[in-house]
Formats: sequence, C-alpha cells, structure tokens
Amino acid sequence: MNAPHTGSTTPALVAPPLASRLPNVGTTIFTVMSALAAEKQAVNLGQGFPDFSCDPKIVDAVARAMREDHNQYPPMAGVPALRQAIADKIGKLYGQHYDWNTEITVTAGATQALLTAILATVHPGDEVIVFEPTYDSYVPSIELAGGKPVFITLEAPEFRIPFDKLAAAITPRTRLILFNTPHNPSGTVWHEQDLVKLSEIVAGTDILLISDEVYEHMVYDGKRHESVARHPELARRSFIVSSFGKTYHVTGWKVGFVAAPAALSAEFRKVHQFNVFTVNTPMQVGLADYMRDPSPYLELAGFYQKKRDLFREGLAGTRFKLLPCEGTYFQCVDYSAISDMSEADFALWLTGEIGVAAIPVSAFYHQPHESGVVRFCFAKQDDTLREALARLAKI
Repeated sequence: MNAPHTGSTTPALVAPPLASRLPNVGTTIFTVMSALAAEKQAVNLGQGFPDFSCDPKIVDAVARAMREDHNQYPPMAGVPALRQAIADKIGKLYGQHYDWNTEITVTAGATQALLTAILATVHPGDEVIVFEPTYDSYVPSIELAGGKPVFITLEAPEFRIPFDKLAAAITPRTRLILFNTPHNPSGTVWHEQDLVKLSEIVAGTDILLISDEVYEHMVYDGKRHESVARHPELARRSFIVSSFGKTYHVTGWKVGFVAAPAALSAEFRKVHQFNVFTVNTPMQVGLADYMRDPSPYLELAGFYQKKRDLFREGLAGTRFKLLPCEGTYFQCVDYSAISDMSEADFALWLTGEIGVAAIPVSAFYHQPHESGVVRFCFAKQDDTLREALARLAKI
C-alpha cells in the first residue's frame, strides 16, 4: 500500500508581477488596534462602532420587509420610499428641498458613496483638497481616480480650518474640496461662519465639494449641525454624504446616501451602477418604514452627549488633557503629561499595559505628524466606559 498522504505536494501559486494601484496602503490602524485589543483583552475604545444593540423596531421593520418578499433588486438609485424619506428629512432639517427621484441616491455605506463621488468627478491630474487629520479612505480614493491630494493641516488642539491656507491652495487644477463635519477624528464641527468663508472662497469657480456628514446628528451643547444643505451656493456644487449606520447604531448594515443636484447625481449614478449597482432591498424598505418616526435621529445628540459627559467627567480626574468635543462619538486627549512616546507607541502601550485601546491621531496624516494626541470612541455601553475609566485612572 502507498504510505498515508501527510502533506500537499502542490506547489505554491506564484502570481505574475503586479504594480499596485495603492502602493502606500497597508493594514489600517483600526484593524491593528482591534486585533491587539482582542489579544490583550483590552477595552476597545479604538474602532468607531457601538458595543450596544440597535432599536429592535428597526430589526423588526427589516424582518417584515423580508417576509413581505422585498427580496429582489430595487431600483438602481434606491427604493423610492426611502429616497422620499431622506429628501423629506433634509428639507425639514436644513431647508434644502432635493428631488427624491433625481437628487437622492442610496449607497452601500458612506465609504462607497465617497469613492463613487470621487471617481465620478476627478480626472487624472486633478487636485483634491483634503484636511488632515483625515479619514483613511479619502486619499486612496483620490489616488484610485488618478487625482492629486493637496493637504491642509489642522493643528491640535483646536483643529480649526486655516482658511487663508485653503484659499492659497486653490489652483486652476482644483477639482474638489473634501471635508468632514462633524470631524473624525478631532470631534470638532464646522460653524456657520466657516461655511460662509468656504462659500466666498469657491464663488466664481467650478470647484465641487464633497461634504462628509455621517455624524450629522451628533452635535452637542444645543448647537445645530451646519450642513452645506443650509447654504445654496454650497449645496449647488456639493455631494452630501451620510450614513444610516452611524445614525441608527447599525454600522454593519453598510447603508448610506448621497444628496446632490440632478446633474451631479446623474454622473454619480453612472459610476454607482457599475460598482455596486444597488443596495440590498429589505434594509432599504425597513429603513424607510423606521424613518416615519423622526425621534431616533432627533434624540441622538442627547443620547450621545450623556455618554460624552460621563466619559469626560471620568477623564477629568486623570493625567490626560481633554480636547474639545463638539460632535461625533470621539474624544481626543493630550497625553503629554504622561509620556513623550510617539502616538503610535503610546497607543500600543496603552492597549498592552493599561488595557484600553485608542487610536493615534498621527495615523490620520499622510506623513509623520506628532501632536501627543490619541482618540477614544465613547459609543459604548456605560459599563464599558466606566471600566475603561477605571483602568485609565491608574496611570
């Protein structure tokens, strides 16, 4: 008899050489820190998603949609009832009335929406202005389109927009300005005067805007979210991106939307139909049903402000210095009174030795940039936050 087969004799596959489209992209800091948090059994305040359940009513709405056989392809731009609900919400909150049929598109989350808007508008050699620290998908998306990112640095601790530098960065090749309010990772928000200044800078140009507003319902201390939809000069040249995942605590559903004038939406949909075509039907039908009640998004700021305040009050007695948190569910802290380590090394030490995972803000810059600041996520159960605070208080 032949001897038992104990191992494969199939040679390893050797792929042909391939020049990477994204040669500078590796594993994201979020994946690294989450894996380390799991290994060290640390409280994970790194990656930005809740550790609590969504409203059972929204799950029931999706399950009902499945049982009612909403299980086939929807229209490419999205289920009409959901697009109508989105347009109605934007009109009531921000005063800009979008045509649900031609100006609202449902997307497979905000990341797909951002990539699609960039691919639809940026040609090789076009310049796209981005503000650092910046969300990690922005620059790779620009590079995939053949565009050139132009970086404007926001400095800790205020992270305010240097409008003089923005105006100076604009050239005849500027195609887009891409920004995020409320801002991840800093937790700052754009104010009304900021959008007025932006409007003055782009007036008389053909520059387009992408306004990433996924945290639109997380603005605190009685302040309102300043959507570009409030400003007609900005709205007419903007793709507004938002996310049901952030608003309804369902980040794994990956459903978002884009609001844009009809001409911009038409170009957006040309790309959208060939990278996802459309978004899963029962989720859309369930979301449309759930949106009949506005209280979940109208009450979201109060819900998260309580968590922000609990977390900030706990940190106030530690050696961390609190930075402002006007919006989002992120709190940045200055640790310079604790250590002179780099942000990445400090985040690794904090996770491995103290048992609390954070994200170094330096990970949101394209080149090394140290401010002595790390970011915590407080979209967690109160008991999770209290456990993290107890560990941080020992430093």
